[in-house]
Amino acid sequence: MKTLSFSNGDEMPILGLGTWKSKPGEVRQAVYWAIEAGYRHLDCAAIYQNEFEVGKGISDAIGDGLVKRKDLFITSKLWNDSHRHEDVRPALEKSLNQLRLDYLDLYLIHWPIAFKPGITFAQHREEYYTYQDVPLTQTWEAMQEQKEAGLANHIGVSNFNQAKLNEILALGGQKPEVNQIELHPFLPQDKLVEFCRQNEILLTAYSPLGSPDSRAEKHKNDPKLMENSLILELAEKHGVGSGSILIAWSIARGISVIPKSVSKERIISNLEAAKIELTEEDMKRINDIGISHRYVDGSFFTGPQSPYKISDLFE
Repeated sequence: MKTLSFSNGDEMPILGLGTWKSKPGEVRQAVYWAIEAGYRHLDCAAIYQNEFEVGKGISDAIGDGLVKRKDLFITSKLWNDSHRHEDVRPALEKSLNQLRLDYLDLYLIHWPIAFKPGITFAQHREEYYTYQDVPLTQTWEAMQEQKEAGLANHIGVSNFNQAKLNEILALGGQKPEVNQIELHPFLPQDKLVEFCRQNEILLTAYSPLGSPDSRAEKHKNDPKLMENSLILELAEKHGVGSGSILIAWSIARGISVIPKSVSKERIISNLEAAKIELTEEDMKRINDIGISHRYVDGSFFTGPQSPYKISDLFE
């Protein structure tokens, strides 16, 4: 498995298992199957509300001798209701307790958006904090303390644009080591990718298959990435499924990728995608796909009751 390297020499497997929307009752087994198949990178988050079962899957695999803790690279994320300095450590400790771990390999600020404590999804203005109430720099200072305390080996962010990254970089301390963002051929984010590379920030791609399960009413007319004619053509050429082509595209860009599944067959086939060698012509054709679309549009954080704007999230 190809890896991406941190400045201290630690390595992150370029392909991992995502657990977003993986339901309790399914995700424990999915995590076990993934580790059994050879995955060593697992992506979690407090807001997914399944870390307890993810932890059981990890514990099962370690208990059965499939891996040791040190063999795994495990990520979790700080939710929006814990951005105050004093709330960061308790939130991290709760994730560690749920996951049955002593430390995380990577801890991320999930969004550059702050809610008041105990608010899962803010609906009213009084449920939000503003950047004046809780500056991102305050949250980042607390994140650095967690790394210094040994609770997270590496720290980073998710859904941060260049402006927000610059705000953190201006502090002059530990810079974000990873930025996890929506990335796929309909949203290659070339400028943000280049910015991160210039600043030695690793990237992880979420929704790499175009969120095929996000087909709620508001998304019913979204372009379907896995059904795109070019992706299907390349899948046929390489003798794989369309999802495998999309995973291979991220890997070819040197970006870690975390497709999610609770199907044993799909978990295994996604892992096999790491072996696909896309040609320069394949990559050029994908890069020229001609469709631009963001699936996770951030509108749930920027409605009329919110103090935040889309420009706080995306370029």
